[in-house]
Amino acid sequence: MHRTARAGRPPPAAVLFVSALLWLAALAPPATAGLGRDPDPAWRHAPDMPALVALLEDWLDAESALPRRAAPPALRLVSPAEARAMAGRPARGLGRARGLYDPGTGTIALVRPWSPREAGDVSVLLHELVHHRQAALHHYCPAAEEPLAYRLQEAWLAERGLPLDWPRLAIALAAGCTPHDIHPE
Repeated sequence: MHRTARAGRPPPAAVLFVSALLWLAALAPPATAGLGRDPDPAWRHAPDMPALVALLEDWLDAESALPRRAAPPALRLVSPAEARAMAGRPARGLGRARGLYDPGTGTIALVRPWSPREAGDVSVLLHELVHHRQAALHHYCPAAEEPLAYRLQEAWLAERGLPLDWPRLAIALAAGCTPHDIHPE
């Protein structure tokens, strides 16, 4: 004779099995373990922008071969409308600008809202600091500077367990510096 569970109650073996699974799941690290663990959270506690820039410059010294410039860049917070005017045209298909670098004045413009406590925003500053370093070098066109800036930005975010979704193909094509509107004569 076999025993059946009372109506509405699972058999004792099923309860034991589910309890064991729940216990094991509690011991396992969550799927997001390691994400968001910043190996160097000092940037979040930088007392001001010059200190934050210095921390990012130190990171760039360690992670890239680009030489640090003697003079730090000037920094400005601008509205999205100001950023569009500074860019002179919308960035075709690449989304809205979060930061801009003017090599003529050595100025980085960060687009509001921008926070020195948000990793994504700070990564934009890092990206523009790469352009500040690249300004001392020769590139065939400004787009040729973008792949390295994006790769370093992506590496900085990856250290913090954060992704960067950037348009790799569009950036690679633009970095070729070929004319976009070629017509045979």
